[in-house]
Amino acid sequence: MDRDLVALLAGFLVAVVTTPVGVSGAVFLLPVQMSVLGVPNPQLTPTNLVFNVVSGPGGLLRYVRRRQLDRALALQLIAGSAPGIVLGALLRVYVVADPEVFRLLAVAVLVPSGLLILRPPAPGSLHRRIRPRTVVGLAFAVGTVGGIYGIGGGSVLGPILVGTGMAVSRVAPAALASTWVTSIVGVATYAVISSYADGPIAPDWSLGLAAGIGGLVGGWVGASVQPRISEAGLRRLLGVLALVLAGWYLLQSFT
Repeated sequence: MDRDLVALLAGFLVAVVTTPVGVSGAVFLLPVQMSVLGVPNPQLTPTNLVFNVVSGPGGLLRYVRRRQLDRALALQLIAGSAPGIVLGALLRVYVVADPEVFRLLAVAVLVPSGLLILRPPAPGSLHRRIRPRTVVGLAFAVGTVGGIYGIGGGSVLGPILVGTGMAVSRVAPAALASTWVTSIVGVATYAVISSYADGPIAPDWSLGLAAGIGGLVGGWVGASVQPRISEAGLRRLLGVLALVLAGWYLLQSFT
């Protein structure tokens, strides 16, 4: 099957599943790029960011039309994750270039996120508001990891915030907005770095755009069905997916 068609279908499927909980789907697109499409390392990361840029508006516009976007939370996430992703991109190219290190880092990110999401929220916590300074600080740290991992800042911070007990319906739109903006910053950063560094650092534009178009449609579908899924169902789905993917990466590291 044509590589771009595989990327388009994969982008659609992951976006349908992950957009309802505020994750772009890029984190689950990585195995397809690595094992099926053969995208070289570290070209994986900027290609994933291209996917985020193209696919993001699908779910985000749907949430905006329903007036579901918490703009204050979104701005806090962007303020921290945008500079973080620049730092993460530099670390990805010059420090974390080894595929084994990359997989173990992915496990370190996914396992805590999955366990946090699967933990039942405390009574009354769904309306919890974390201090803006704390959100910005977390967003910077997660944005740095996102720049290394190619998933944008919101895709990790969203699960963390949900894991603290905040409602998925509030976190999801803000996390997607943050992921979209920081991914634009990340793609620009990698484009600049690729002019000076050696190796396959620039995005695979064809695959990134194909996956992004699939994700654009899938994100719209996923955001549309979110109100029909219970809070508990959303949490279980995302938590299990994160842990399964972490297990896959761990297995790959020892085989």
